[in-house]
Amino acid sequence: MTARPRTAIIAVLLLLATALVAPPAAAQAPAVARFPANFLWGVATSGFQSEGSPPDSNWARYARRGTGGIKDPYGTSVDFRHRYPGDVELARGLGVNVFRTSIEWARVEPRRGVRDARELAYYDDLVRRVRAAGMRPMLTLDHWVYPGWVADQGAWDNPRTSDDWLRNARFLVERYKGQGVLWVTFNEASQYLYRELTYRPMNLGQFATMREALRRTHRSAYDMIHRVDPGAMVTSNVAYGSVLNGLFDAALFNQITDKIDFIGVDYYYGANLENPTAVHSLTGEFWRIDPEPEGLYYVLKNYQRRLPRLPLYIVENGMPTDDGKPRADGYTRADHLRDHLYWVQRAMAEGVKVMGYNHWSLTDNYEWGGYRARFGLYTVDVRTDPSLRRRPTEGVAAYRSVIANRGVERGYVPKRRPGWCSIEDPIATCFGTTPTPPAAYRKAP
Repeated sequence: MTARPRTAIIAVLLLLATALVAPPAAAQAPAVARFPANFLWGVATSGFQSEGSPPDSNWARYARRGTGGIKDPYGTSVDFRHRYPGDVELARGLGVNVFRTSIEWARVEPRRGVRDARELAYYDDLVRRVRAAGMRPMLTLDHWVYPGWVADQGAWDNPRTSDDWLRNARFLVERYKGQGVLWVTFNEASQYLYRELTYRPMNLGQFATMREALRRTHRSAYDMIHRVDPGAMVTSNVAYGSVLNGLFDAALFNQITDKIDFIGVDYYYGANLENPTAVHSLTGEFWRIDPEPEGLYYVLKNYQRRLPRLPLYIVENGMPTDDGKPRADGYTRADHLRDHLYWVQRAMAEGVKVMGYNHWSLTDNYEWGGYRARFGLYTVDVRTDPSLRRRPTEGVAAYRSVIANRGVERGYVPKRRPGWCSIEDPIATCFGTTPTPPAAYRKAP
């Protein structure tokens, strides 16, 4: 997961300044579909963010260097590397049937051509336990982290990195083929590029070189995976970027739509003309941004219109809190989860082919520079609790209930009232050409 670049706020403020029309009148709520029995429910995390005990990598170096917005030392993170059996059981207890994580190249191949048998045994056992718990593995091959030796050879500046990456990817696909894996090549390519530009850093020429390398490497990886693991589904999940989404999609997605089997969408923040709280991203206080659950509905519909042949999968969705404290407005993780899933059900009732949903994340973890933003269904106080105890939030019971009942309860009314004139679909929402949400709402806090 990642926060979105702050330049998005400028565009939001410009759009705020141009509002000239009145909001549409509310109408009666439409029907809401139940999730099908074969729907994929999941939790998501990543290796570097949760494992702890990091081997040498670009991000181990960034965290150690402490520049570019790093707030906390990395330390142990939530020590998933040694506590994964218990965390897999926590996921099983939710009733999910997908467990997403990444297999860290830096662990598997700490030196060129030298694979670490102990770390491979760890990943083997993780995949085994996930499957034994009745879950499908969703394995990300690159969640922004590459080995230190790759950094030393110039990272994606060096054409050899693409060959090295593909060699490692083929090794992993050969190892875990035939086990129902959902494969993700590059996590949020736009944010991968942005973070490398910020933390490495890169110049614009290096940026362009890396972008082209990711495009070429994904396309080769897609073909390789289908040869090695026939029938497997492959994607590169996109970070939804509100008013900058066209730029985000241009990073990789637009060039690979013929080489994905489903549209993987990561949705965290939207924007509308009644919600100016996106300005908090300027200070990095993402927990102060008011969520826009209905934005997910418009995002799903827009991607489905663009690529009607493909199903969609919400690979990441979640809400940060400030160091585990309740939000000042009283909006809870359970509210956030139910509200977003209500809008997913709305989209499905209108024909959008959604195949799965992952909550980010199972536990709190290292959010690319610090531990203050907490996304976990289970909260872990890394900074002050040496035991790293997993404590359930109210989101645990809510997610378990939604899964068991195949959706929010009948007659559910979203707690957060939809805002007027959503940037996710301004023509429809500013001028009322799309069905409006329920007329009766619980009063938003």
